[in-house]
Amino acid sequence: MNNQTPPQKSQDLASQALDESQQSDQFAETLQSLEKVIERNANKLDEFKEELKNHRQMLKNYFENDVQLAEVEEQAIESKNKVKERKSGLQLEPQVVDLQIKIKELREREKETQESLSNHLVNHYRMTNSTSFDTSDGDQWEYRVQAKIKAKPKRS
Repeated sequence: MNNQTPPQKSQDLASQALDESQQSDQFAETLQSLEKVIERNANKLDEFKEELKNHRQMLKNYFENDVQLAEVEEQAIESKNKVKERKSGLQLEPQVVDLQIKIKELREREKETQESLSNHLVNHYRMTNSTSFDTSDGDQWEYRVQAKIKAKPKRS
């Protein structure tokens, strides 16, 4: 059974209510302090952002208003245009046209030879189950058999 008298219970409840009230006040005080710190830091951050924006704009203006830089940039654009113009002119010269045609033909022949070699190497591998072959001067060349998947057929 309970040994406490009713007045003792009343005092305990009052004491407990006082503790809860103090804890609630302390929580409110802590929360208010935290919110003030947050607000102060947020305001500081806004000030930094605004100051950074101003400094960036000043730096941009500094470069935009520099006469020497503008002249050099204009010269660079003119030089770039001259390079493009000269390359276009060279593209029309007979020697350049001839070289481009020869390069294209050589690439086509190289591709055909590579395909043929690949087919022969696959056949060699099928016959010998080896990925190397002996050359006429006694060397041994290795090769790699590689399969590639073709593009998925398009359905109509």
